Amino acid sequence: MSTIDLVMPKMGESIMEATILKWHKKPGDFVKMDETVLEIATDKVDSEVPSTAEGVITEILFKENDVVAVGKVIARISADAQVGAAPASAPSPAPTPVPASAPTPAPAAPVASHQAANGGGNKFYSPLVLNIASSEGIAMSELENIQGTGNEGRVTKKDILQYVAAKKSGVVSTPAAAPAPAQSSAPAPAPAPVVVESPAPASANTYAGSNVEIIEMDRMRKLIADHMVKSKATSPHVTSFTEADVTTIVNWRNKVKNAFEKKYGEKITFTPIFIEAIVNAIKKYPMINCSLDGNQIIVKKDLNIGMAAALPSGNLIVPVIKNADTKNLYGLTKEVNALANNARNNKLKPDDTQGGTFTMTNVGTFGSLMGTPIINQPQVAILAVGAIKKRPMVLETPQGDVIAIRHMMYLSLSYDHRIVDGSLGASFLTEVANELERFDGSREI
Repeated sequence: MSTIDLVMPKMGESIMEATILKWHKKPGDFVKMDETVLEIATDKVDSEVPSTAEGVITEILFKENDVVAVGKVIARISADAQVGAAPASAPSPAPTPVPASAPTPAPAAPVASHQAANGGGNKFYSPLVLNIASSEGIAMSELENIQGTGNEGRVTKKDILQYVAAKKSGVVSTPAAAPAPAQSSAPAPAPAPVVVESPAPASANTYAGSNVEIIEMDRMRKLIADHMVKSKATSPHVTSFTEADVTTIVNWRNKVKNAFEKKYGEKITFTPIFIEAIVNAIKKYPMINCSLDGNQIIVKKDLNIGMAAALPSGNLIVPVIKNADTKNLYGLTKEVNALANNARNNKLKPDDTQGGTFTMTNVGTFGSLMGTPIINQPQVAILAVGAIKKRPMVLETPQGDVIAIRHMMYLSLSYDHRIVDGSLGASFLTEVANELERFDGSREI
């Protein structure tokens, strides 16, 4: 019998795990090639996982809401089995236990790397937990003694943060190395587990008499929160500010927007113009377009610009314009509009949010003059553009200085100070502003 393993797909370079949202198939169901088998979610996007073969689902190894590492086998498909071949008693989306005699599938590279870091243990630690442990000087032997509250006893971010807090307050201490066992026939007693006295959780009584509403964070908001905390813990953030006179751009867009839509069938916004300026600036300062891997700086040759877009829930997601340097203003406009529309309608595909090398967020959309954005890991910089406002400005003319009403916009760049120093960050930001101010107001569409 030919059996094909369906594995948890890799959804991006920084994605190590995904949550199973819903199974569309159960054991015994026939599935076609590329037919949707289940829905999964990461901290970037929800996605459907298609079948990699045609046949009958014989085993489902994880249930809904399980968090599964990338590369793990999640189901098995028999190319030779007949429909209904699975046992009638097999639970619908519940995992089917693997027989003891069956060989255990080899773990994917990301899981193996964690297990190697665990000193050969069988516990899985998320990148965030490992990062916190490293930054707090917690050895792997100490980490293994923490009692996890996650799925299958897994150590969560909350667990390790509580342990760190308790350790700093003196409630727990670093376990000493176990002494050599005495020569005795009696077995040595097992070491006492490290007990962390967690602070008592807030109860409903805490808010008694208060005029409050308690709202549980949805899954996407939890993932975004973890992603933001991880970014701050990973990169020392520095933010630089400047402003740009975008009067020429505003006037040009007002002049051509109707003709542009009539000619191309697309509404032109400021976003593609901003992206065009960013791309031109990156070409002059390529070290902005990189990431850090240990002590190695990875300079990206592709210019894939992410743009923050709003989801119907109000959360933000960052779809990516691939190879933005190869597209003209019409091409950028078409892709910006398509990605923004798909984000609003929950139609983004996993590939739409992968491979970004630099991110732009338009805080001006919400009325903010400027912002201090958080870096979208593993990138090293993110640019925020503020609201465009009319302000009186001093202009230098051959006849002398004059005061004129101009359309002004603040720009802010947050960057990873491990790689990008103040000189590079400020120079790049200034070049983006210069690109905007040099915009050709007589440009043809």
